[in-house]
Amino acid sequence: MTNLRESPEWGAAAESQVTLEGLLSVVGPGALELDTAPGGLAGAVVGIAVLDVLEPEIRPRELLLAVGVDAASAHAVDLLRRAGDAGATGVVFGPVRAGRAAEALRNVAEESGTAVLSRTAWCTWAQLVGLLRAGLASAGAPPAPAARDLLPGDLNGLADAVAVLVGGSVTIEDTESRVLAYSSTEENVDEMRQLTILGRRVPPWRVAAMREAGFFRALWGTDDVLHRRAHAEDPERLVGAVRAGGEVLGSIWVASVAGRPLSPGASEALRAATRTAAAHLLHARTRGADDRLAEDAARALMEGRGSPEVLAERAMLTAEEPCAVLAVGAGSGTSGEDDPSRLHALLTLRCAAFGHRSVAVPAGGRILVLVSRLDRVPDRADAQVTRMGEALAGQLSAATGSPVRVGLGGVVPGVARAAESRRSAELALKALVRAAGPRTVARAEDVADTVGIMEVVEALRETVLPVGTSVARLAAFDAEHGGSRLVPTLRAYLDHFGDVASASRTLGVHPNSLRYRLRRITEVSGLDLDSPDARLLAELQLRLRERGDGAGRGPVPRQ
Repeated sequence: MTNLRESPEWGAAAESQVTLEGLLSVVGPGALELDTAPGGLAGAVVGIAVLDVLEPEIRPRELLLAVGVDAASAHAVDLLRRAGDAGATGVVFGPVRAGRAAEALRNVAEESGTAVLSRTAWCTWAQLVGLLRAGLASAGAPPAPAARDLLPGDLNGLADAVAVLVGGSVTIEDTESRVLAYSSTEENVDEMRQLTILGRRVPPWRVAAMREAGFFRALWGTDDVLHRRAHAEDPERLVGAVRAGGEVLGSIWVASVAGRPLSPGASEALRAATRTAAAHLLHARTRGADDRLAEDAARALMEGRGSPEVLAERAMLTAEEPCAVLAVGAGSGTSGEDDPSRLHALLTLRCAAFGHRSVAVPAGGRILVLVSRLDRVPDRADAQVTRMGEALAGQLSAATGSPVRVGLGGVVPGVARAAESRRSAELALKALVRAAGPRTVARAEDVADTVGIMEVVEALRETVLPVGTSVARLAAFDAEHGGSRLVPTLRAYLDHFGDVASASRTLGVHPNSLRYRLRRITEVSGLDLDSPDARLLAELQLRLRERGDGAGRGPVPRQ
């Protein structure tokens, strides 16, 4: 097997220690899908090799493209086993459908520790070789300081970051002079930039003039930044080509604004930005309509809309395979204030390492993950979902720096019942967030008491209680007396089952101060703390008020 590798440039890629995770984040799911990675995503990728059956050489830490090998054949299993013995990072097969073939490959992968990947149906082998070649080169490029925290494919964020570095306005264009992104410069910009942005491409007459003058030949033929001085109404401009592994991907244009000169280091900053941009352009190129179609189909399945068979095909799922939904949230987990974009990008990549077909869908301040290809034995499928949830909670908490909680939905026999699993997963996540304790992963039955009280409170949301309940009186008193905190005091006291010492620690007050407040609560509201009925009603009304609803309040009397 002769390895048609991309030497000698892969020597530089090996030095950069590009990982499988780094390569996948650049190339994106539009071209390559990870089926399983038993050894994790941290394995190094130093090069690619295309299979030639005449010479059976496989080298360590390479990604082997198994061109012409049927993934359902015994040859594929043997090849994967030999790749594992040789220390290859992974083997890429043609599009693999779920079934016995995929299961056989996953079993061998578990034994050998070698990742199994599949080429997507809409990406040819020739295209994949080019993308991987460019992806390896760009994944090893040092990022520009202002762009290190950008999500893969965030071209608008990159344009804004470059604009700050160069002190001008920025557009990112493809090789056909179409505008892919531009910086959010607030000041007036020159007419050419306005025409380019409004038309989402450089005006055709301008492109023709630059082509006739040989500008594009010069731009695509150099690694340097081209500079044009200001002339009449045209401001000073810089432009640099974006390339990876010898392939030209596009260009970044910089123009001065309002007559101000560009930053002194603008040329060097743009030169660094063109190296960083390669990874983002590759990711944006491969993550296209197909991924959005899969997300939309998965969302419809989880909402119980449409034909399960048709939607499963669009989401690249098998309709009759066991599946489950995971509800993932960072911070509050359910608030729209929590930006889920970074969490979504991390989840999309991390989920692929578990060997299941997963589709992550943003849903408000949380992410819903529809997981298929689960074991047909219920106990084993439950265990798979639990392992996945626990691993994701740990990995994502470490990556984001904030607690990530995962609600586990029940395993259902097919995508037609995905909505059931979604509802139980969301209930579990809400209960975890509400408890705000150390637990980060649970099923609804694991937190049944919390789920139960949430359901009771929800059922009572529209209930109008009699005028003048104890909690209503306390709330009115607090509202009329600035600094009075009788309502939170009562809540802490009831939450701690009447334990003055524990409640006072929660409130940060001396136990004697709490006892004084309790006497005031009795005086102001008439609440009988010795009455089980009064305590239960107070607990329920406090929780209804906590939701921010008008539920259960009724008219509030003035004291």
